[in-house]
Amino acid sequence: MSKMKQTIFITTLLFSFFGLAQDTLSISKNDISKKISENNLQVRIAEKNFQSAKADYNQSRSVFLPNINVSHTGISTTNPLMAFGSKLNQEILTASDFNPALLNDPAKTQNFATKFEIQQPLINVDGFYGRQAAKAKMEAFQLQTERTKEYLELEVSKAYMQLQLAYKAVKVLEKANATGKANLKLVENYFKQGMLQKTDLLNVQVRVNEITNQLQYAKSNVQNASDYLGFLLNEDTQGKIYKPSEALENTISIEAVNNTLSENRKDIQAMTKSSEAYAKMLQSSKMTFLPRLNAFGSYEMYDKNILGTSAKGYLVGAQLSWNVFDGYKSIGKFEKAKAESQKADAEKDQYTKQSQLEINKTNRQLKDAENKVNLSKLAFEQSQEAYRIRQNRFTQGLEKTTDLLQSETQMIQKELEQLQAVFEYNFTKQYLQFLTK
Repeated sequence: MSKMKQTIFITTLLFSFFGLAQDTLSISKNDISKKISENNLQVRIAEKNFQSAKADYNQSRSVFLPNINVSHTGISTTNPLMAFGSKLNQEILTASDFNPALLNDPAKTQNFATKFEIQQPLINVDGFYGRQAAKAKMEAFQLQTERTKEYLELEVSKAYMQLQLAYKAVKVLEKANATGKANLKLVENYFKQGMLQKTDLLNVQVRVNEITNQLQYAKSNVQNASDYLGFLLNEDTQGKIYKPSEALENTISIEAVNNTLSENRKDIQAMTKSSEAYAKMLQSSKMTFLPRLNAFGSYEMYDKNILGTSAKGYLVGAQLSWNVFDGYKSIGKFEKAKAESQKADAEKDQYTKQSQLEINKTNRQLKDAENKVNLSKLAFEQSQEAYRIRQNRFTQGLEKTTDLLQSETQMIQKELEQLQAVFEYNFTKQYLQFLTK
């Protein structure tokens, strides 16, 4: 090899190595559990929804608490009425101010007023039920946030097992690739000795290429599974790839799993609270037809100078208000609240029935998955034995190349099918536990 060619080869090799190099990060289930609740975007969104509902509930305290305002106003006027009123408020009115000429055409008058106002709700029944509705809504979002965290634990567990499965598939195909290359070398020797036809050699070469392609596809699946896990953890996976610290289990643990829907399930409780919130809003809309009673009071200070306090006065009172007719606005709100409350009840019933239906379905899937694991395990063991026999017969010249290749393909396929069956069973069991939690 010339120096130029050697340089180009080394440069290309180094570029390929550094260009495609990735940091492999070992990760365990415990690592994921710690990160998921802190980093996941879906959890953050759920928490912000809860915080928003909590803020609405805090706002509803206004039903019981006073409203206090402080203001300072300054005016300069020649308006006859306002000028006279300003002097009256400042307690500087004299007999000369009743002169018709001055009353009709007063001089410029300045007035500065400092005012303290307070309003205290006494009877506000619709606001009381509105506060209860806000509380139920807040509790619904809190429960939904907790359910979101439970769902993400399931989703992350699934993603972790998918990553384990992807790495296991790579290992199986790497072993198959090594076996295929060994068979190719053996067939090449037989071909050189005239013991096999070129078609036999070509068939083996094609099979090795197929395994190589499958291996590359499996490695891509590893990257895909790693990227999805990184997405769930809200971490940048650019130039990184996760590797599970625990290997995929190729056996299953059979245990009894509850198959009834629990009313204590967080999402069921959230639906119940949501339905309660709509019921309280309906009650609130009913109470808008009742009168409201509010107390109010104010303390005012007037002066011709800014921030002056030469004259003072107060006002206290109570107001009973009753909205007798507002153009069917209140009636429309009541009808809407009634429809939404009935809709919420129907949605809760539907969700509950769908949840039980999903449990029944998943329970059957778990039994089917168990049967699939047992059958796939038996099929893999049988394919192993069949390949061993054919390989021995092939070395003795008693077996066709195509039969050997077919047997090898079947063995690899059955091993991958067994791993997939184990994954499906373990995830289905976790999903059923999630549904009955």
